[in-house]
Amino acid sequence: MVLAASFIEEIEIPADVNVDIGEELKVKGPNGEISRKFTYPNVSIAQENDKLILKTSFPKKKDKSMIGTTRAHINNMIKGVTVGFIYKMKIVFAHFPMTVKVQKGIVVIDNFLGERHPRTAKIVGGAKVEVKGDDVTVTGINKEDVGQTMANLEQATKIKGRDPRVFQDGIYLVSKE
Repeated sequence: MVLAASFIEEIEIPADVNVDIGEELKVKGPNGEISRKFTYPNVSIAQENDKLILKTSFPKKKDKSMIGTTRAHINNMIKGVTVGFIYKMKIVFAHFPMTVKVQKGIVVIDNFLGERHPRTAKIVGGAKVEVKGDDVTVTGINKEDVGQTMANLEQATKIKGRDPRVFQDGIYLVSKE
């Protein structure tokens, strides 16, 4: 039986992106800067010219999967600082007209299903929420922050105690860009 000595993955770094490897991996591009700590012990990250090298020695299945996860996180960071992430959502109501507005790090949803008390959804990290009519746009450079903010909006308008076939009011994801 022969063991592979090492497992290597390479990530291309675009010309307009700077990557700094230190205590944290920092990715800087035209849209901003993201930093993240990668602490898995068997995965090492190095930079050679315009490539990032992810390497593990004597890999086990878990080590290979962690390299894949790390590669996906770094690719999302690079995409975020170059292009950014945009999630488009739609406000849907049939019974009671709800109003949605952004206030200091939270989204306030008034008159949801005729409720007297407003519902709120937290805006996570550097995500930005914009409301225009029935459209809600969540943008940002960190995919996790944008996705969590979008999920918070969907969860805030979750229907409980009513028939979901009749009451389909809420804020729903339409597209990701």
